[in-house]
Amino acid sequence: MLVQCELCPKACLIEPGQSGECRVRINLDGILRSVVYGHPCSIHVDPVEKKPLYHFLPGTPIVSIATVGCNLHCRHCQNWEISQTNPEDSRAYQLAPETLIAETQKRKIPSIAYTYTDPIIYYEYTLDTSRLAKEKQIRNVLVTAGYINAPPWKKLLKFIDAANIDLKSMSDAFYRNICSGTLKPVLDALVIAKSMNVWVEVTNLIIPTLNDSDAELKSLAGWVKQNLGTETPLHFSRFSPKHKLRNLPPTPEPTLEKAWNIAKGEGLKHVYIGNLLTAQGMNTYCENCNALLIARRGYIILRNRINEGRCPDCNHPVAGVWQ
Repeated sequence: MLVQCELCPKACLIEPGQSGECRVRINLDGILRSVVYGHPCSIHVDPVEKKPLYHFLPGTPIVSIATVGCNLHCRHCQNWEISQTNPEDSRAYQLAPETLIAETQKRKIPSIAYTYTDPIIYYEYTLDTSRLAKEKQIRNVLVTAGYINAPPWKKLLKFIDAANIDLKSMSDAFYRNICSGTLKPVLDALVIAKSMNVWVEVTNLIIPTLNDSDAELKSLAGWVKQNLGTETPLHFSRFSPKHKLRNLPPTPEPTLEKAWNIAKGEGLKHVYIGNLLTAQGMNTYCENCNALLIARRGYIILRNRINEGRCPDCNHPVAGVWQ
């Protein structure tokens, strides 16, 4: 019998023995099951800055896991080797939520990130692990495209402390043609996460000729300001040719600097540039007195002057989650 998946806006109708577009949710005897539960294909300990999260426990390590699969099919995907493969074609580890939590505690690592592909796809694994982590005072982080229906999203966010959510474009046509998705569910996911007191940072990968116009960058920054607040960090990330967009060049440095200036001009307080070493794009400054608060080089914290969530020079509060 057919089963309809209700996890994401694609609402796949799945034949017996078949999977939906994400490849990992399969109709087995009329029941939709995740075949990647407890079987991550990637496990690492990263700096939290790599997510990227710049206003969430800076300088701390974070356990990072992923399974194969994704419900989007972005032509520019940076992790396409695992996001666009089938479970049977990938090596995986056996790692139950309880074991993952125990190992995280043993190593005294404060957070877990569900990342690399998309935690929405391994939803049950993410949900169970994050619920258990919350009980053990371990923080939970999502790195996601946010392509999910509201009910399961709200259920998961009860256990989530921070999220970096991709806002790939302000164009629905871009989502349809480049990502095989749509824009509105992502905008809704961002607003819901903010409303549920999750610390939200936004990433926009700037792809030459596809989403790099002044008008689009202004629209994106303006939407973040209006719907998420001026304190929300926005990361403009440099594109490098990957997967099905190898014909396009890397994002030029002037384009990233232009995006930074546009977003600052729109009133955003914390704008960053990723995948490119620039002092302007890596450091955190006080929004009140412009004092240098956190100096970075890549993922390395060179100096962190934030004192109990405030600027040491003017005592202005700095938006974020600090140690």
